[in-house]
Amino acid sequence: MRYALYYSPSADHPLVAAAEHWLGRSLFGREVPGDTIGGLTPQARAPWIASPRRYGFHATLKAPFRLAEGCDEAALIAAIDAFAATTGPAPAARLGLENLRGFLALTFVRPTPELDALAAEIVRDFDGFRAPMSPEDRARRQPERLEEALRRNLDTWGYPYVMEAFRFHMTLTERLDAADAARAGEALRQHFAELLETPVTVDRIVLCREPAPGAPFTSIHATPLIGAASKTA
Repeated sequence: MRYALYYSPSADHPLVAAAEHWLGRSLFGREVPGDTIGGLTPQARAPWIASPRRYGFHATLKAPFRLAEGCDEAALIAAIDAFAATTGPAPAARLGLENLRGFLALTFVRPTPELDALAAEIVRDFDGFRAPMSPEDRARRQPERLEEALRRNLDTWGYPYVMEAFRFHMTLTERLDAADAARAGEALRQHFAELLETPVTVDRIVLCREPAPGAPFTSIHATPLIGAASKTA
């Protein structure tokens, strides 16, 4: 069993509904209708969304991990609640669709130093709950193909894309070739167009659980950030 600390807007947020219709699945465990979007049927989209569908619509704050020996789910939830009670949200900002090395995701359109600092704090503060990587887990990350700084992050924090390498993103597709990325991008821009006019606030931590290897991640606890404003990087 693995856990992950995500950000997602609340389950009733219009952005969440739009993303769920694209992915055909809800992080919050509800049924989602199979819609044709931008001329693309659910069957046509299926090869493009397999991994984002399994993980659910989210941005990663602390990547999936197994619990360390002596830790349990109740203690993790209590720690999240305590952290959220003393930590405030990052400032609101607008999202845009971006191609990130071949996969399409929603990202913020301007730098977000307060959010970057919040994500780094979450990685550090909850690392005591993370079991060490197994050799097999490390090998799956292909450390030999990572830059030195990313490899250092992997060995220190269990995930390469943290601290200075963190980039907030809410993934919507697999890595696609140029032609498929163009088709998916056109459909997604139309699908999200009006919703991206409204700024979004990273104002909660959503704890998600993967009950077995390869199973979908599902939200099991969401905690609003209600403390003082988050720090700058």
